[in-house]
Amino acid sequence: MRACNLENAEEQGDTGSLTGGTIRYNTDLFETNSRKPVSIAVNVNMRILSLIVLGCLPMLPQVCHAETNRPNFVFILVDDLGRQDLTCEGSTFYETPNIDRLAGRSMRFTNGYAACQVCSPSRAAIQTGKTPARVQITDYISPAGHNQPEQWRRNTKLLPARFEKQLALDEVTVAEALRPLGYHTFFAGKWHLGGAGFLPTDQGYDINRGGHEAGTPPGGYFAPYENPALEDGPAGEHLPLRLGRETARYIHSQAGNDQPFFAMLAFYSVHGPIQSTQTLWNKYQGKAEQMGLAVQRERFIFDRTQEVRQVQDNPLYAGMMESLDTAVGTVLDALQESGQADNTVVIFTSDNGGVSSGDGYATASLPLRGGKGRQWEGGIREPYYIHWPGVTDGSKNETFATGVDFFPTIVELAGGTPNAQELDGISLVPVLKGQEVPARPLFWHYPHYGNQGGEPSAIMRSGDWKLIHYYEDGRNELYDLAHDIGEQSDLASQNPAQVRTMLTQLKSWLADVGARFPSSNPKFNQAAYERGLKQAREVGMKKREREHAAYLKPDFSPRKGWWQDMAKKVSRD
Repeated sequence: MRACNLENAEEQGDTGSLTGGTIRYNTDLFETNSRKPVSIAVNVNMRILSLIVLGCLPMLPQVCHAETNRPNFVFILVDDLGRQDLTCEGSTFYETPNIDRLAGRSMRFTNGYAACQVCSPSRAAIQTGKTPARVQITDYISPAGHNQPEQWRRNTKLLPARFEKQLALDEVTVAEALRPLGYHTFFAGKWHLGGAGFLPTDQGYDINRGGHEAGTPPGGYFAPYENPALEDGPAGEHLPLRLGRETARYIHSQAGNDQPFFAMLAFYSVHGPIQSTQTLWNKYQGKAEQMGLAVQRERFIFDRTQEVRQVQDNPLYAGMMESLDTAVGTVLDALQESGQADNTVVIFTSDNGGVSSGDGYATASLPLRGGKGRQWEGGIREPYYIHWPGVTDGSKNETFATGVDFFPTIVELAGGTPNAQELDGISLVPVLKGQEVPARPLFWHYPHYGNQGGEPSAIMRSGDWKLIHYYEDGRNELYDLAHDIGEQSDLASQNPAQVRTMLTQLKSWLADVGARFPSSNPKFNQAAYERGLKQAREVGMKKREREHAAYLKPDFSPRKGWWQDMAKKVSRD
């Protein structure tokens, strides 16, 4: 086993190492589930030590080559952010100056992908460096289990595959991997990888601000939040701004410490519910008027199973984007103000594509097809930015990069040596330094029906070719992304040899990761299914058009009033 050299770690005297050293942080500002620092260090380190004894931790990085001047890390993960939602990626309606300035000094991976088209699997991949199929989390986690096969109520041809409802404790998270390298760790925002016993503080994070089992903010985006892991602020306080401030406070608290830190800010934004302030709605309703967007027109098309938004003109969503961007700016400013910007690697990405269908139908992914939950590029291609001070300079790079690559990249930048045999990802450090890495295919496995119209399928990308294999009927689609980024021309029938070659590789990969598959649904009713499609196309889409046109009317108001005002009113009552 090549986990780490415990004797050498003890000689280095790393606080928070496997030797049980006390973790230093400002207890006036932060607590970890009300436990004292010494207890936290002992509890978590004993867990890691137990895993080593049991032989369950072969990928823990070696510490013997760790550098003394290790960088800090700030990892910003946005929920449901489409790549095209950013100004620097082409949006002309949303405004993201702070994210743009981060992109301007990062390496931007133009072939950057999420590990799945929905949230929990992507988050598991980021935490572990393993593909979702290998950790057996392949769909979003519903605490009630309604998307498990035994509780399935939808009229679909297949029953979805069974999957785990929490990230297993014997999986090593990036926070745990950084522990023997001397890092203190912080988490804020959306966790969605398990509840009690499986929270961030059970998975290696010293501090947790807001991470629990739910995938959406229980009380919405304005306090009171109804979040068991986050104390309420003043009534009407805005959640993304609060999470940004929590992270900024943590960054300031670490200034002057010898111990490096890893801070993960996982926004609930811009997941539904789609809520903004009246002030921001006013701003973007006016902008839509000025741009000629507030007109009667078709905003949706019906793409195979569901209506899909084709236009970015939703003023509520634009307000959410601005609040998100403001919070990112708060964090970036904190790094600068605390004197830590020059020694902090900043990572920015999303867990899946933008919500163009299902949920809030809030944005558009064009020129990419589809969005969150779907098997096309709009569902999986993401903003993927890594800022390494003194190294990256705003350049673009076409190297394939995916969510599983963050773990080994972070560990290597921290001075560790990830065990590639136990990970599905690769370190992108050579790429950041201007070198090349061997070309590789990318794979996805989603044996589920997305709430946004996605179909059970597996995906492979090899060079410019993208293969989608559908589990319902075994059909295949083949796209040449170099010439058809919108995936409009299926070339499978014209390239049967290419399909066979890629399908063989895909099936081999599925076997290697132990993929679980959907099964036949004995209750499926084909006639009812076709009636449902017709209803959605002829009635549902028209209703959606009216609803979204109303957002741009000068007299628009949410049915129950503006959310921030309602929160303040409830507090007064």
